[in-house]
Amino acid sequence: MDEEYDDGVGLGRGEREILALERRGFAGPGAKERAVREELGLAPVRYYQLLNALLDDPRALAHDPVTVNRLRRVRERRRGER
Repeated sequence: MDEEYDDGVGLGRGEREILALERRGFAGPGAKERAVREELGLAPVRYYQLLNALLDDPRALAHDPVTVNRLRRVRERRRGER
């Protein structure tokens, strides 16, 4: 499935699906991880690795600046708490 994540030009289908999943809200613990497994076919660890790489990808920022900037702020805040 990783080949669906980078076509070298724009975002691949998998990358767009990751950003779409991040735009959604999830009720209750475990709901997001369940969606990651069921909808994307990824282990949560792999999902978060791909998501973290996407946050540094200018193509992702161009595709969905609101989501990417929000997630970057969350990431920076968490790094500051460590």
